Amino acid sequence: MTLPVLSLTNNKIIRTFSVIVFACLFLSVTQTAAQEDVMLSKGQTVYVPVYSHIYIGDNERPFNLTSTVSIRNTDPENPITITEVNYYGSDGKLLKKYIDEPVTLKGFAATRYVVRESDTAGGSGANFIVKWKSDKESNIPVIESINVSARSQQGISFTSPGRAIKDSSE
Repeated sequence: MTLPVLSLTNNKIIRTFSVIVFACLFLSVTQTAAQEDVMLSKGQTVYVPVYSHIYIGDNERPFNLTSTVSIRNTDPENPITITEVNYYGSDGKLLKKYIDEPVTLKGFAATRYVVRESDTAGGSGANFIVKWKSDKESNIPVIESINVSARSQQGISFTSPGRAIKDSSE
């Protein structure tokens, strides 16, 4: 009995097979890591940067922006309750309370709060503090600001992610 000699074609098959096996392992590990990254909580305090203006040009000219804070419940089953949405200026001073009563978001629901382009009180270091809670451990919501403006033929837009500064799960 003679053993076949590996030809160039067999080497290509082995390499292709190796690449496929490696890709499958990589996807499996990546998918597992993504599933393990799902964070659950019963509530948080979230800091969200917003910008009433940014500076442009060598003369640091203010360019006013409209800021929208978007709160999205990422949990398909559990509602979350927004208990505070407060707007602070660059100096840390409370400028506006956006809600007087809690707001409940069903699964996959969203809400938003807007700082108008003409409202420059917050400054370039303005922020929102958003507090939310849930009766059950839930997926943490996506909370971010979208900052946008357009003048003449110039436009700008960018997002700023919220960052949890306190977990209220206890």
